[in-house]
Amino acid sequence: MIFKSLLQCINFLEKNGELVRIKDQVDPDQEMAEISRKVFQANGPAIFFENVKNSPFPSVSNIFGTYERALKILEPDLEKVKILIKLKINPKNILKSPGKGFKALLSSLNAIPLKKKNGPVLYKKGNIKDLPMIRCWPEDGGAFILLPQVFSQDPDKSGILNSNMGMYRIQISGNDYIPNKEIGLHYQIHRGIGNHHKNAINKNKPLKVSIFIGGPPAHTLAAIMPLPHNMPEVCFAGALAGQNFKYCIKNNYIISSDADFCITGEVVLNKTKKEGPFGDHLGYYSLKHDFPYLKVDSIWHKKNPIYPFTVVGRPPQEDSIFAKLIHDITQDAISSTISGVVTAIHAVDASGTHPLLLAKAKERYVPYETKKPREILTSANAILGFEQLSLAKYLLICAEEDNSNLDIYNEKEFFIHVLERIDFSRDLHFQTSTTIDTLDYSSKKLNQGSKVIMAVAGPKKRELSREFLTEIVIPSPFTNPKIAAPGILIIQGPKFENYKKADIEINRLSKNLKHSKKINKFPLLVITDDSHGTSDNFSTFLWTTFSKSNPSHDIYGIGSFIKHKHWGCTGSLIIDARTKSFHAPLLKPDKNIVKKVESFGKHGGPLYGII
Repeated sequence: MIFKSLLQCINFLEKNGELVRIKDQVDPDQEMAEISRKVFQANGPAIFFENVKNSPFPSVSNIFGTYERALKILEPDLEKVKILIKLKINPKNILKSPGKGFKALLSSLNAIPLKKKNGPVLYKKGNIKDLPMIRCWPEDGGAFILLPQVFSQDPDKSGILNSNMGMYRIQISGNDYIPNKEIGLHYQIHRGIGNHHKNAINKNKPLKVSIFIGGPPAHTLAAIMPLPHNMPEVCFAGALAGQNFKYCIKNNYIISSDADFCITGEVVLNKTKKEGPFGDHLGYYSLKHDFPYLKVDSIWHKKNPIYPFTVVGRPPQEDSIFAKLIHDITQDAISSTISGVVTAIHAVDASGTHPLLLAKAKERYVPYETKKPREILTSANAILGFEQLSLAKYLLICAEEDNSNLDIYNEKEFFIHVLERIDFSRDLHFQTSTTIDTLDYSSKKLNQGSKVIMAVAGPKKRELSREFLTEIVIPSPFTNPKIAAPGILIIQGPKFENYKKADIEINRLSKNLKHSKKINKFPLLVITDDSHGTSDNFSTFLWTTFSKSNPSHDIYGIGSFIKHKHWGCTGSLIIDARTKSFHAPLLKPDKNIVKKVESFGKHGGPLYGII
């Protein structure tokens, strides 16, 4: 269904029993977020908060809280935009020769932004302090806008078709920001606005930024999409919404006409302020760091606006649904862009998305020899050089020919396939002192860490054990071995103190286990603080192992060696996934707020029968 506004979408969801209203006053300081988390975990409806404490504006969350609901909201144009992405249609070229693009995709007409003289969003001016001041976690540094569409234009090339619209974190209270006059702008590396910021500094030109909130739901998804460089997000927003992105110009700022709110301001060049902490999607706080900030010019809103928000934390959360939508839309385009990849790349949500990628590719080099990883290494390097995939730490890639029916989205089966075949003396390929996700604190330095490719091709080399073997003796101070999956042994280690001591401890463990032939049935050993909790389910194994480890520092191996600068091991691989002193704190909700929200689910409460 085509929604011209957020309100239309809300009315649709309510009519179809997909929305619940909370009439009682709710506190934006953690309470609204905890309600959203609880309802999402219960696979519940969207939530409309009619009475937000200290704000005149109602709010809504969990709109995209189930995949089925997200499809209802975005159809019927979802299938059409998949073609748009696959063809990498450049809207500027459509304007030059319209016949070409429209034969393939009639909806590309909607991709061309339409300039208007005015718009509903310019109904009235407001203040930052009047927005719902939503804090999601106890240690958050202030209130944040949690579904912003942050718009900027390239100072080198003006015009809306040379723009970027991304979802970057916006802090609107706390720290050293001047209330109502300054707001924080947290963008990660590899973001389009970063290029605009750099160009503005080089030319000493003001960088004007507009922050849209609300509007047609498709605009929200467009701001998250990893699009081809020649496709502005405003064009994708129009195609996905089934109607052109409408904009007007006010005080030299681009304004989304159909947004519920719009904040305008200029980036303060060559200056930063502390932003954060913020409870983020890896399940930890991203800490306080220097980031750019905006001097606020104006804040506009339409008549009777609605303030949408989401909640992030350890996956799955609502942003997990966004990730699945993005995968569905882009899978064909990625496969056709990265030569050799024949199955859509799987960014594993349970790990925090960026820490772990899985992939299958064709292995066609030297077909008359015994199969081993060759071409898939070329594909692996292409993957790690592609857009946001370059932020990954672990890439596991296998040959399509070894099992064409292997489901890349069944993580456990994929790991079994890899561990049955991998040769750790040959199949590990590291990149050290490189870039990782800004939100990843497995390294001591922000944005800096390492990567490893595990490339697998060829027949099975071993049988994996599905239960612990008593012949394997785990030496002190390591204890409590548990099975996470066939071939994966979780071992509880002593508290991590420093890397020097860890090297001694784990090398001693390796030497002891080297004499056990049965240990080869467990090609992957993971050391954690709590082996029982880590092995409890496969998602927890994925999250603990890959969010808490930095490959260059935390990978060890039985029979490890370095030959011609290549590191490998003749026995099992060991990953140290214990908590380190420099790791960011784990996200934990306030117990009193949890207790209060749970009372909403009791008989007579607004969430009775839902949570």
